[in-house]
Amino acid sequence: MDGENRLLAKAYGHTSVDREWPADETRIPDWIYTDQDVYEREIEKIFLGRHWNYVGLECEVPEPGNYMRSYVGPYPVVVTRDMDGGLHVFENRCAHRGVEFCREYRGSADSFICPYHNWTYDLKGDLTAIPFRRGIKGKGGAPKDFDMAEFGLRRFHVATRGGVIFATACNDMESIEDYLGPEICAEFDATFDGTEFRLLGVHRNILPSNWKLYQENLKDPYHATLLHTYLTTFGLFVSSNESNIPTDKFGRHGGLLSRRSDGRPDVSEEDQASMQAFKKTMELNDPRVLAFFPEADSKWSGSVLTIFPTLTALRQTNILNTRLLVPRGPNKFMMLWTVFGRADDDEEMTRHRLRQNNIFGPAGFLGIEDNEALKFLQDGVRKAMPREGLAVLGEDNEPTETIITERAIRGMYRYYRDVMEF
Repeated sequence: MDGENRLLAKAYGHTSVDREWPADETRIPDWIYTDQDVYEREIEKIFLGRHWNYVGLECEVPEPGNYMRSYVGPYPVVVTRDMDGGLHVFENRCAHRGVEFCREYRGSADSFICPYHNWTYDLKGDLTAIPFRRGIKGKGGAPKDFDMAEFGLRRFHVATRGGVIFATACNDMESIEDYLGPEICAEFDATFDGTEFRLLGVHRNILPSNWKLYQENLKDPYHATLLHTYLTTFGLFVSSNESNIPTDKFGRHGGLLSRRSDGRPDVSEEDQASMQAFKKTMELNDPRVLAFFPEADSKWSGSVLTIFPTLTALRQTNILNTRLLVPRGPNKFMMLWTVFGRADDDEEMTRHRLRQNNIFGPAGFLGIEDNEALKFLQDGVRKAMPREGLAVLGEDNEPTETIITERAIRGMYRYYRDVMEF
């Protein structure tokens, strides 16, 4: 490297051992998205730290004996409902030789048997049987003092609210209500209002992007007014809507809330000039996808909540879905989309929800645009000379209805920096 080149000297000035976060909170360093040791620290400090990790919905395991596979951070887990109705989350790894024993995405069982050596566990994760534990004819087998109670599956603490299941490795974790905070909890409860839900389907896709960029994406009302033709043109999230961008007091959770007007949005000529995604003449072949039947105790027709670290909860018109972010290293994550409705929906309402849900999912009108943008973003921070990204729009003490802002992104990274001890 040319020792006189100031650009290169600045770009390559940090090492994995000696990093310094910029003093200016509007600057975000590239290395938090690309470096393996940062990712490994996230596992310790975030996913196994003092956080509630979303793992699924109760409607995915509605009956005793039901189970499903899920994740806490990058770690595979199994979520079960035992025969007494209790919920459990434990590692999908046999305590014997480490086999990922649960291979089906979901199902019903009264126990789990590892396919390799047939060690058996109950629905609470307790080890209940070992073949040939006493050996054969007094020879071999487990030690006489082998205590099966010591070799169950590693378990997580579990909490639920409104039918949503959370897990944590922290032994003295705050309640889920305190974790969400009053600013977010009210809107969370408007979506997850205690009524019985019904699973409609699941999407899975893998994005070549850092997991935090998706949390950013949904804390970023600025991009929503510029990237998404469907949102802006048909008034789901547009500058003329009444909007609110709340965060909890720590900045870790956030919301994009919007109330659309009836009919097409009233967007000024000045705003249209800044919004290339807005297509005034675009029409829908099937206008039913915009029909909205109010059903939540909330004035917002659109509500997207990001619950740190890995949950996105969406209520958009009559679409209901959650997204679980599963990190797979610094440059890739998997997303599990769970689509649901209400147990008392009739067939017409179920079809309406599924029809509307086509705007989301891996290839939805919105999802495909976000996926591509995040891929390009990761390419930029991973392949180009390192530098700092900017989150300069808006002010930290601004009114929460401000939408041309990056306040929530700054808040998240202020919290992230504190937890990661950078």
